[in-house]
Amino acid sequence: MTLQSFRNDFSYETRPVRVVFRPGAAVTATPGEAARLGLRRLLVVCGSRGEAVARAVADALGDTCAGVHAEARMHVPVEDADRAVAAVRAAGADGCVAVGGGSAIGLGKAIALRTGLPLIAVPSTYSGSEMTPVWGLTEHGTKRTGRDPVVQPRSVVYDPRLTLSLPVPLTVTSGVNALAHAVEALYAPDTSPLVTVMAEEGVRAMAEALPRLAADPKDLDARSRALYAAWLCGSCLGSTTMGLHHKVCHVLGGTFGLPHAETHTVVLPHALAYNAPAVPQALAVLRRALGADDVPRTLWELAGRLGAPRSLAELGLRASDVAPAADRVAGEPYANPREVTAEGIRSVLRAAYEGGPPATA
Repeated sequence: MTLQSFRNDFSYETRPVRVVFRPGAAVTATPGEAARLGLRRLLVVCGSRGEAVARAVADALGDTCAGVHAEARMHVPVEDADRAVAAVRAAGADGCVAVGGGSAIGLGKAIALRTGLPLIAVPSTYSGSEMTPVWGLTEHGTKRTGRDPVVQPRSVVYDPRLTLSLPVPLTVTSGVNALAHAVEALYAPDTSPLVTVMAEEGVRAMAEALPRLAADPKDLDARSRALYAAWLCGSCLGSTTMGLHHKVCHVLGGTFGLPHAETHTVVLPHALAYNAPAVPQALAVLRRALGADDVPRTLWELAGRLGAPRSLAELGLRASDVAPAADRVAGEPYANPREVTAEGIRSVLRAAYEGGPPATA
């Protein structure tokens, strides 16, 4: 076995966050986390799909719950954030509990960004947003993202039972979305040995859990393993700079309205294939985690084997959208290990639009 050289020049920043991980914790642990933070009047935010679970959490909070705001949507439209902030102020809330997937947690982050109020996250998918200081807002067809410590949840309550009802298609795409966080973190300019360890373990755990969940969605052990993997992958994203993959997905989601997790699932193999020539060390880690030589193709095959979409055409993108999407991605500056050109991005998007196996340059 060939040992890689140790990266001895890096920075790694940790942020204060408390994690509770156990089945049933959404109801049994959330009130205690609120009390620990000294919060007495909390607004619970969620999406319409997760409202029943959010109301169970609200009931557990008892008199400290100031209401339920069930208006979270994908990509956090700025008008939704405006209404949520108004609801927080009308309720006189001193904190917020976000229950659900990335949309709900994203709305909770928008509230924290605007008001400075502390956020408790109770995730029900594998988006990993709860472990990052990254926020996103969509306005006039453009999704803006940024980083601010104020949006990092102060407490995260992981309850594997919340994910038991997650439909298999969303389970798969949400899990691959988490994989994308770890993959990009491995070749980010500010990666570190700690990120590498978390990414490898997160990729391995998620890749093991997803086939089990596709076969038996009620497998609580596999649900727990996937949620643990999402925690690790989200932590990787929270510690590093996003690159080509995430920028492509933000444009496709914010400008063209494509669904979040499904878009990440389709784009990941092709974005990684594009960057592959420039990231040999990242590929070595991923080969170990996946037990495969051709990592982009393995990720593409995994998605197909589990019934996930593999083309942007399936998600509603039109062939005529490929060129303008590529121009928009190429026109935004961001860190990436391989030079980003409009033609290069067009090749990535064409391949993702057609949905065939990725070809490493």
